[in-house]
Amino acid sequence: MRFLFIALLLLTLPASAQVDSRVAFLSRQLEKGKDPRVRSQAALVLGATEEPEAVVPLCAGLKDASEVVRAAAAKGLATLRETAGLECLKAHHEEDAATLGAIRDAIKTLEDFQSRPPRLYVDLEGVKDTTGKLTPELLKATEERLKRRLILRGAKLAPKKEPKKAAQGVLQKHGISGYRLSAQIQATESGGLRIAILCLSYPDLALLGQVDVQAAGAEPAELLKALVPKAIEEVASTFEWST
Repeated sequence: MRFLFIALLLLTLPASAQVDSRVAFLSRQLEKGKDPRVRSQAALVLGATEEPEAVVPLCAGLKDASEVVRAAAAKGLATLRETAGLECLKAHHEEDAATLGAIRDAIKTLEDFQSRPPRLYVDLEGVKDTTGKLTPELLKATEERLKRRLILRGAKLAPKKEPKKAAQGVLQKHGISGYRLSAQIQATESGGLRIAILCLSYPDLALLGQVDVQAAGAEPAELLKALVPKAIEEVASTFEWST
């Protein structure tokens, strides 16, 4: 079997590495911007951040005095595709017709996303830290980001310690392929971090290959936020999930 190995070196960090400060900045703009156009734009950009933390400020934006901003907050929640946003959308009482339409569209988008059929089945093992320097909270956050990226890719996540027969039943029911992903966080010689993801078939556990992405030049939390989407994109590309 041919063993696949892909290395992606990020020489400069993308904007996603600054996600905490970006979400915080946009949240302030949405809450305190004097011009409704500024607040509306902040809501739309928050929706494009793909960060779960954006749900809270966007839900708060549904209470804005401007109907334009409220509609933008609803659109932002739809773009974000975090089903946690359904609760505030459904609980909101809106009188403006155009804004109500945006809210209903957002609810439908999120409900459709929540109920869409899976495109693949993934058993994600816990993320392992081989550097010995990362906090349990950061490891947990990284695992949750991996899960979110997989779900956005159309994955249905397998439960822990699933019997082989049960997994085979899921694959047969949906007509999809199964994968087990094992992720390790490693230190690089340049002082950065690497995420190495080993991919096996699931539940048969035949070795398929490994994807490796790395970056340097920032704090560990920022590096991992930048690397997680790159890692999943490389896994999807390497193992042809789109087909």
